[in-house]
Amino acid sequence: MKRYITKTLFVFGFILTAISLNACSSNTTNKAAVKAENGDDHDDDHHGESSIVALSQAQMNAVGIKLGDLETKNLTANITVNGVLRVPNQNKADITSLYGGVIKSLRVELGQRVSKGQVVATIENPQFVQFQEEYITTASRIMQAEQELSRQQELNEGNAGAKRNLQNATAELATLRTRRASLRQQIQMMGINPDRVSDANLQNLLQVTSPVNGVISQVYAKVGSYVDVSSAIAEVLDNSQLHLDLQVFEKDLPKIKIGQVINFVLTNNPTTSYQAKVFNVGSSFQNESKTIAVHSTIQGNKTGLIDGMNVTAALSIADVATLAVPNSAIVESEGRSYLFVQTDDEESAVHVHTDGDNHEDKQKSEEEPHVHVAGEAHDHEKENTKQKTDTVHFERIEIVKGVSYLGYTGITSVKSLPKNAKIVVSGGFFINAKLNDTGEAGHAH
Repeated sequence: MKRYITKTLFVFGFILTAISLNACSSNTTNKAAVKAENGDDHDDDHHGESSIVALSQAQMNAVGIKLGDLETKNLTANITVNGVLRVPNQNKADITSLYGGVIKSLRVELGQRVSKGQVVATIENPQFVQFQEEYITTASRIMQAEQELSRQQELNEGNAGAKRNLQNATAELATLRTRRASLRQQIQMMGINPDRVSDANLQNLLQVTSPVNGVISQVYAKVGSYVDVSSAIAEVLDNSQLHLDLQVFEKDLPKIKIGQVINFVLTNNPTTSYQAKVFNVGSSFQNESKTIAVHSTIQGNKTGLIDGMNVTAALSIADVATLAVPNSAIVESEGRSYLFVQTDDEESAVHVHTDGDNHEDKQKSEEEPHVHVAGEAHDHEKENTKQKTDTVHFERIEIVKGVSYLGYTGITSVKSLPKNAKIVVSGGFFINAKLNDTGEAGHAH
């Protein structure tokens, strides 16, 4: 009896062991199959994923994707210096009055553009009327003096008059004529036409005009205030002749040459780059800073540049150029750097759909059975053609970053890039995120 029980238990244990081993083998085989199918291995996934993604124009507009060009910039051989924007003295001016008076009207505001000779303000002063009155009186006295001189000449010719009286009449007429010429000039400087001055047309307002073209940068006076010759009413700057003054240390001075190109950015806005060209190098130290002023003229666009702005500049000291892209164009992912380049490759492209599109398509396919009707194939072909023309394809290309400066980074691409390639300069992180999400989903279309 004991032998029978022992034999039965042994057979039962053997069966359980066989079943367990079979189950383990099946699980291992299934896991390996799933792993191979889903691409859990990192290297296989990296080499097997599609690097091309297709986006519609509507998707690009929605997330603000912008395209740009590859550029060649000098990023490696530069010295960095600080500077300030300045308007030359001959292109800045104080608007003043030649005569004192009370501001009657002020016709400009801060930031307003004015032209040379434009009326900026009017000044009132009783003295202006007195000048015109004296001018009219002097003109009358000249007529009287001319008549007296003529009379004395007649008397002198007939030996009936004293020669001394003729001399006095001549001197008096000359004095009056000189005084009239002086008054005429003063009235003209007031902006009044002397030929129009009369008893019925006396003007009590002096017009103050701008001496140069430019923009009003300061307004010192106000209506009702008194100004004199030494008081400025406003300041006007002509920013079209804006200069860049750099402070270069003595050790870097031998590297600076006239005609040298300078790239600079505003200290408070480093996203926009400008260019200038050296036209003069100073010959003395500035104060106690032990720096020498290097003067440059700004080239091209001057929009947003104002006198007194601080800048950071890069002076090129060698002709070394490199392929560069804006910093915003580089996408970082899993310790690698990428660019997205527009491509014509459509075969391996991953099409990105929004969540709303996927849900709507799925619900429509479940609820509405597809029925073929006449002409549907032609309409479907037209729709596919429209979608292709509205779709833009981008390829993710790995790069190696170089030197970064002034918002640009030098790059070396692991794949050759055409010079006219269009790259994504804004919104690349969105494309990369969608590409990764779609890849994890099994390259679903």
